[in-house]
Amino acid sequence: MNVSLKPDATLKTAKLLINGEWVESKTHEWHDIVNPATQEVLAKVPFATADEVNAAIDAAHRAFQTWKLTPIGARMRIMLKLQALIREHSKRIAVVLSAEQGKTIADAEGDIFRGLEVVEHACSIGTLQMGEFAENVAGGVDTYTLRQPIGVCAGITPFNFPAMIPLWMFPMAIACGNTFVLKPSEQDPLSTLLLVELALEAGVPPGVLNVVHGGKEVVDALCTHKDIKAVSFVGSTAVGTHVYDLAGRHGKRVQSMMGAKNHAVVLPDANREQTLNALVGAGFGAAGQRCMATSVVVLVGAAKQWLPDLKALALKLKVNAGSEAGTDVGPLISKRAKERVLSLIESGIKEGAKLELDGRDIKVPGFEQGNFVGPTLFSGVTTDMQIYTQEIFGPVLVVLEVDTLDEAIALVNANPFGNGTGLFTQSGASARKFQSEIDVGQVGINIPIPVPVPFFSFTGSRGSKLGDLGPYGKQVVQFYTQTKTVTSRWFDDDSVNHGVNTTINLR
Repeated sequence: MNVSLKPDATLKTAKLLINGEWVESKTHEWHDIVNPATQEVLAKVPFATADEVNAAIDAAHRAFQTWKLTPIGARMRIMLKLQALIREHSKRIAVVLSAEQGKTIADAEGDIFRGLEVVEHACSIGTLQMGEFAENVAGGVDTYTLRQPIGVCAGITPFNFPAMIPLWMFPMAIACGNTFVLKPSEQDPLSTLLLVELALEAGVPPGVLNVVHGGKEVVDALCTHKDIKAVSFVGSTAVGTHVYDLAGRHGKRVQSMMGAKNHAVVLPDANREQTLNALVGAGFGAAGQRCMATSVVVLVGAAKQWLPDLKALALKLKVNAGSEAGTDVGPLISKRAKERVLSLIESGIKEGAKLELDGRDIKVPGFEQGNFVGPTLFSGVTTDMQIYTQEIFGPVLVVLEVDTLDEAIALVNANPFGNGTGLFTQSGASARKFQSEIDVGQVGINIPIPVPVPFFSFTGSRGSKLGDLGPYGKQVVQFYTQTKTVTSRWFDDDSVNHGVNTTINLR
């Protein structure tokens, strides 16, 4: 990304949102927001100053004093309005998202929709935030719990889902009665800002939702500020580990969703056509830039014979700008991302894997400057190769072969990541064995990308997740609230006086 001393007056600038007002940053550091298909600079994004970050947190802290007292019904009605506005404007937002991120329009609309589902779930906060009650736990004594908001929360979101992941975060936090400071990805914040605008239009009060932009300094400020109570992060393993450690040392609640190496295990009895379609879609969709992308295929037994069909189907995919009709695979987010993917492909060749399908030199007419890598397929891969051990985050699918389901389960369990995995089979017994023995947080049976719907919780595990609670569903209500237990007894004027009790027993 380029850095300029001040924004070009002819370009749009991404604004900060502080206490309900869109503010032009006073920073001297600005980065380009680039269309990855054309290298056109769409706008400039500021790296906020320390004073601006503090101002956003202070606004959230002040707003919390009144927002936490806002009736649950009022919060729910704002979420209902927000989901209606997102539906109304989703196509417009998708165009912006495609331009700045590179996704196809259809995939951009899917990005928005999966976030919209979480907003819809937030509309049920009245039920989700209920406590528990037990009558007469001792003589005339009742005990009940309250789920109360924790304060100012922060969210740090990645480039690959600029709509969905912000919508995983701030709607649920706000619906639970907290206030929020959001730091979108500096690479594609424009579609995120459109969603924030809709949140304000829906009735989110000043200071309840704030936005800052930036890099490591801003992230570190959010992780260490005394008034931030919880930090939610989605992104790379390196940054996620840093966020978890830093915020944890400063007493914050942290949920950190990080890297992945998702395996699809294919048994020979699987539905061949449906399985191949699923593997190619999950491996190359969004140019492989999904944390839940299928990046490893494990062919078991006679399914090893499916490799030519897998290659033939991948060859049919159309690589083009996301804005163009019929596109299957768009560009990578940046030139740097493309260079990294190309270097990993080269490492696979050097380490002895067989390059079945080479997407390195693809040219897209009219978009010659785009960050394109075509579908790339390796066979003969072993678990010590870099193309297996590292998350490539590009349209590269690697194929391993084993003889039995037990070997496949052992292979998957030996990988340090635990985000998602899938099994393709028509055997209920095999499926039950797999889901029981596999050590991965999210399992799909004939489903390549097993991301649960929002009334369940995202449950990645092991090297893919730090923190106990997931970013939506019932778990996120626990994350964004604290439990207060009340034990109460009420006396009538005529109650019998039992005298002084010096024991721990209630009587």
